[in-house]
Amino acid sequence: MTINCRGTLIDLSTPKVMGILNVTPDSFYDGGRHKNDASILNQVESMLNDGATFIDVGAYSSRPGADHVSETEELKRIIPIVKLLVAKFPDINLSIDTFRSQIAKECIETGAAIINDISAGKLDHKMIETVGELGVPYIMMHMKGAPQTMQQHTDYNDLIKDIIYYFSERIAEARAYKIHDIIIDPGFGFSKTLEQNYALLNKLELLNMLEQPILVGVSRKSMIYKLLNTNPNEALNGTTSLNTIALLKGANILRVHDVKEAVECVKLTNQFN
Repeated sequence: MTINCRGTLIDLSTPKVMGILNVTPDSFYDGGRHKNDASILNQVESMLNDGATFIDVGAYSSRPGADHVSETEELKRIIPIVKLLVAKFPDINLSIDTFRSQIAKECIETGAAIINDISAGKLDHKMIETVGELGVPYIMMHMKGAPQTMQQHTDYNDLIKDIIYYFSERIAEARAYKIHDIIIDPGFGFSKTLEQNYALLNKLELLNMLEQPILVGVSRKSMIYKLLNTNPNEALNGTTSLNTIALLKGANILRVHDVKEAVECVKLTNQFN
């Protein structure tokens, strides 16, 4: 189970860790924390040293109720970051968290390696075609609606079956546009109630029937801190607990704020395979 990142084959049969770098002022956990080049470079260097295989950069906060950001603003935020990171870390596997095809195109042409789309092509009808033309791996996430409305869309006939059907359809479209490397993200916290998030995690292994690598992103999310009656800053222990469960159920990539702890999770759970 490999993906091709700028000519380098990465084997996902051993789980990998993706470190999160938000360059938005309003992300739920680390919004506004990395305001200058030195801070960004230090954070990325730290994540790479801690064992991150991928770094995921986002310039559009997708937390529930987040402000809409124009394409011009998103581009203005993210392109200088891509240039900065590619210049400093030439071998970096940079993932771009965007649902806009123009952002995807410009970032890949600037040196990024992967597109991570929360909408699986549903918010920009040119996205899947664009990714196919770029020839890069594509992370497609399950969400209904848009970040501003997703928590109004939590009705399902059967949560797991509906998600599997959704991915079957999106994978078929991606294949039609010659996207070879597809990663599925079930979208914890997106269009799902707290109870649905845990029902999904409980049955995560059923997504293996889609025969694509699975990315799990639960890091410091409200499904953890609301259940524990705490806040994102206090949610690392809960994140580690759920990451362990996800790995035992077949997750191939953990998308996290805290790389060192996630890498330790991978090393420990590898002993059970």
